[in-house]
Amino acid sequence: MNKYIINGGKRLCGSVEISGAKNAAVAILPATLLAEGPCVIENLPNISDVSRSLQILSHMGATVNYLNPSTVFVDTTNITSPSVPYEYAKHMRASYYFLGVLLARYKHADVAMPGGCDLGARPIDRHIKGFEELGCTVSIEPGGIIRASAQSLVGNHIFFDGVSVGATINVMLAAVKAEGVTVLENVAKEPHIVDLANFLNSMGADIRGAGTDVIKIHGVSSMHGTNYTIIPDQIEAGTFMAIAAATSGDIVIKNVIPKHLESITEKLLKIGAVVEEYDEAVRVYREGPLNKITLKTLPHPGFPTDMQPQMTTLLTVANGSSMVIEDIWDNRFKYATELCRMGANIKVDGKVAVVEGVPSLKGAPIRASDLRAGAALVIAGLMAEGVTEIEDIYHIERGYENFEEKLRSLGADIKKVSVCDKTVAGAL
Repeated sequence: MNKYIINGGKRLCGSVEISGAKNAAVAILPATLLAEGPCVIENLPNISDVSRSLQILSHMGATVNYLNPSTVFVDTTNITSPSVPYEYAKHMRASYYFLGVLLARYKHADVAMPGGCDLGARPIDRHIKGFEELGCTVSIEPGGIIRASAQSLVGNHIFFDGVSVGATINVMLAAVKAEGVTVLENVAKEPHIVDLANFLNSMGADIRGAGTDVIKIHGVSSMHGTNYTIIPDQIEAGTFMAIAAATSGDIVIKNVIPKHLESITEKLLKIGAVVEEYDEAVRVYREGPLNKITLKTLPHPGFPTDMQPQMTTLLTVANGSSMVIEDIWDNRFKYATELCRMGANIKVDGKVAVVEGVPSLKGAPIRASDLRAGAALVIAGLMAEGVTEIEDIYHIERGYENFEEKLRSLGADIKKVSVCDKTVAGAL
């Protein structure tokens, strides 16, 4: 087990390159099972969720080879074990995407209940409803195995009773090889859903409307291999934008799609940062104080829930009282207790947090509870006076490639050490 030791108070400046999108990668890699031939996936982030997705494919019998650190060759032609056991599924939420692709390929799927970050109740009832409307029978077997099967998959008109990224992706994966036409309504519209649709279309699928409220899928009988480049990670980019504002820094964030960042940019401008947009980069800097704001998370194109902890951390030292409303997950404010250990003044009531700005945060030993909370605590450590030690950083490594190296390149005083390492702050 490793931890970060951060000596805070440094102004971060320079440029940073954003990696491929985690949320796209963990859907696209399972989708290679639909190809009758090899796929080459480029701009793949070097993170633990990607490694685990590739381990699942290798367990199934796929050929997996890295061509370079961000490009992987995957050939799923000769699958021998089309199931996902618990030891593979327990570490990541996105393991449930193998349900959709195994149904499409074999009309049968056995996948253990997924793991991942503890963000409260995250049922898969909308996934199951979608599979059933395509003609599947779904049951939860002893040991937490989700078993789905069908004589054939038949297109249908499916209305989701709530916007769900996971259900949108999973049912789309199953429907690409269903007979006839499938229409999905009230779907999620995140950039990685569009990226997955583009990937599937590059393999021969017929998907239209991704990024809108209605997705129409004409089923196809076969799909071929492809070469595909994953989009940049919207949340990693947003995290570095927040870091620039948090440290009164000046950072050019490269390899981004500025349109994907519009809701984040809007809030950063209100909080007092300056954001300059270029074709494939943004520059973020701050010279004045941070301002109070009201923030509410919403499905895309609203403010992303995955950026809420990072933005709330900024508000801990903003002038006045801010309100943060978490409208997606039930349990996303667990990190607030850790920020309060650093001197923040946060009162949480259910899905609402009231953040009263304080002059500064103080370094303290703290613990990451999930991926984005971990990123927020790193931001807190960079802002804080003194030394901050963050444990359970394996959560952070699920979604951020070479995080500490990128931060050091910007001037951060951060080091990753073993939890049993006796390194002290003075050794930094």
